[in-house]
Amino acid sequence: MATQRQVSERAVVFLIGAVQFVNILDFVMVMPLGPDFAKGLGIAASHIGTIGGAYTAAASVAGLVGGYFLDRYDRRKALAVSMLGLVLSTAAGGLATGLYTLLLARVAAGIFGGPATSLSLSIIADLVPVERRGRALGAVMGAFSIASIAGVPMALWLAEWGSWRTPFLVVAALGLLVAAGALFFLPPVRGHLESGRPVHTVGVLELLSRADVQLSYLMTAVVMMASFVMVPNISAFVQQNLGYPRESLGFAYFVGGLVSFVTLRVAGPLVDRHGAFVVGTVGSAMAVVSTYIGFVSYPKWLPVPVLFMAFMLSMGMRNVAYNTLTSRVPENPVRARFMSLQSAIQHMAAAIGAFVSVQLLTDLPDGTLGGMTKVAGLSIFMTLLVPPMMRVVEHRVRAREQARALAVAPAKGGAVPLSPEASPHS
Repeated sequence: MATQRQVSERAVVFLIGAVQFVNILDFVMVMPLGPDFAKGLGIAASHIGTIGGAYTAAASVAGLVGGYFLDRYDRRKALAVSMLGLVLSTAAGGLATGLYTLLLARVAAGIFGGPATSLSLSIIADLVPVERRGRALGAVMGAFSIASIAGVPMALWLAEWGSWRTPFLVVAALGLLVAAGALFFLPPVRGHLESGRPVHTVGVLELLSRADVQLSYLMTAVVMMASFVMVPNISAFVQQNLGYPRESLGFAYFVGGLVSFVTLRVAGPLVDRHGAFVVGTVGSAMAVVSTYIGFVSYPKWLPVPVLFMAFMLSMGMRNVAYNTLTSRVPENPVRARFMSLQSAIQHMAAAIGAFVSVQLLTDLPDGTLGGMTKVAGLSIFMTLLVPPMMRVVEHRVRAREQARALAVAPAKGGAVPLSPEASPHS
């Protein structure tokens, strides 16, 4: 077998983080740019949400379909193909001539962007040993915070400097550079192809029949729904109900994103040291408190940016813990398949959460948003379900890892490895 190129874990995390930054920015910049491209293309403002939903729906379908074939290829090459498709789709969005061409471009972006996320997380799980994986995933997930802190303001500035098309074309060019870097600098990731059992013999239905996989996916759905019944409505609530000025909203998102970035970098090592259940429980408890104070019984003396900071802090801790834990559920040969299906569930749950919130909320005659107490209560209820599920999943994963380590100990001369996935090129 040819010698694999040696790349440090730090370089791997940086490259995958760059991939995630482009992927996430491609998604999160569309809504803030909505009024700009709606005016430029003559699209009704009511259709802006449809354009955002087109990406989410396509990414969900792509996750389901990708579960059938992603594990059959070198993950590095598959990631390069996904990123190239995302680049072309984003550029096509910048060249759209109307509603339907823009919708088509966003559907294509979702088809390639969904698998890119699954493959990125799979590569981190393959190349970084489990005892350092929380730190690595926390760093990669920091791409979301960077996209919020720097990416979205940059996109808005580019649209003001040029036109609404400029951010799409610039992000496409940036994505092309990142895809080239991942292709040329990441090592081949083929360990899952060199395992004993051919991956195509492990079917999707067989994977879904496992109790730990089912519980992991249920936990994923609950986490995403608990978040997305709230997230799409925070901006409207703080402006319409709390009287927070529109011109200051960017600052609130900036400080929230900044706190999220720091939290993700700190929470990863905490998960490595104390386990996903402990950190996830703390994050869930903080989410319950911040949701109640912010959206059920808001004290007038509390500055709105502090609410954003508390909300992002709690979500960051919980999400790093749950993502690190779910990365340990699948075995190496089916990891991309598992992650692809998980991506589909994440997008489905996010869409369901947003839809449920729409049914619970009303526009009151005084201009405020009614029903937010119900939405917050639902989010709190679902958040309370997360720690028990994390506890069960973590117990099952640790038991399986210990059993596997004991099974391979005789072949290692009696030495038990630190982790069944400790080889950086497994």
